[in-house]
Amino acid sequence: MTPLQFNLNLDDLKDSVMDSSLDHVVKSAIVLILNEYMEKERDEYLQADPYERSNQRRDYRNGYYEREYTISLGKIKLKVPRTRNGEFTTDVFERYARYDQVLILSMLEMVINGVSTRKVTHIIEQLCGESVSKSLVSSLTQKLDPIVNEWSKRPLNTHYYPYLFVDAMYIKVREHHRVVSKAVYIATAISDQNKREIFGLMVDHVESFDSWSRFLQQLKERGLQSPKLITSDAHAGLQKAIQREFIGTTWQRCYAHFKRNIMDKLPKKGNDEFKSMAKRIFNAVKVEDMRSFKEELLQQFEEEPKYKAALAVLEDGFEDTMQYMNEPVSMRRYVRSTNYLERLNQEVRRRERVIRIFPNTQSAFRLIGGILMHFQDKVLAHKESLIK
Repeated sequence: MTPLQFNLNLDDLKDSVMDSSLDHVVKSAIVLILNEYMEKERDEYLQADPYERSNQRRDYRNGYYEREYTISLGKIKLKVPRTRNGEFTTDVFERYARYDQVLILSMLEMVINGVSTRKVTHIIEQLCGESVSKSLVSSLTQKLDPIVNEWSKRPLNTHYYPYLFVDAMYIKVREHHRVVSKAVYIATAISDQNKREIFGLMVDHVESFDSWSRFLQQLKERGLQSPKLITSDAHAGLQKAIQREFIGTTWQRCYAHFKRNIMDKLPKKGNDEFKSMAKRIFNAVKVEDMRSFKEELLQQFEEEPKYKAALAVLEDGFEDTMQYMNEPVSMRRYVRSTNYLERLNQEVRRRERVIRIFPNTQSAFRLIGGILMHFQDKVLAHKESLIK
């Protein structure tokens, strides 16, 4: 395979990284990565693994001492490794100052953005002029696991979330020497303060009633109270899971999916009048008008066989699709579809294409979780509310 070449502008990269709003989560990741780097330095100095008997051993491990270190994001506390004779010293502080944080932060940004381990190694060599092993990069990226896990399990009982949105996308993962398809379940919500929030994700096998039930149960275990409205596509297993896990919650069939389902059943030509009348239904501002316009369309085309399939879809899904009309006018356009969640899936997909096939399920969870955290912190955290 021909290696990919990267032409990086270090100043542009540094500006984009340093101007980004990084919160406690990323700050914690920096601590983990720096600690890991110092651990690798001590291993190299000793020339022996823990408890290994070796003639090459230079000294023995002697625990750690804590040291506070001030960076532009604030103070961090690091665990600095020690040896018995005290001759080992780390150069991480000198390196970190020399790189002016661009190395560590760019690594985090690259991992979250789906850059492969091999490419990360290549880019860091360009940034720093030094070789970094793929195994070191892999070990550092795995340090993100506890951060993503903590985020994905955080309590959901601090606010009430009247509107929940759920969807699934598919990825490819290596499992037992085979490439298999797995579903990534993602949930977002709108709080009682009209703010969007990304709840988290689950990677499981193909969509089914059981897998959707497990995902919704996880949300409940984290403290999610029954929402007023849950918006999703019309997957039968998901509908059944919603009915069982959230008794009394209204299900809203995604308005955008429903319209596409109808249009997909239309004949290829000569359907302009049908489309115009269907559009009038969905542009109505009153429930009564929607029902009236629907009946007019049914009467107009019920005798024409070529429209039979489209009319059946309209009749079958209409009531589930217009549930958003029972919500306040100011909220209707936000809760009637999963379009926002679809756009979020596209962000995940754009980065996931770099990976193509994940080496295992945990790596998929790590990357996609990192993307969702990144999006929550960089985009949603700066929006005061949906309604101004």
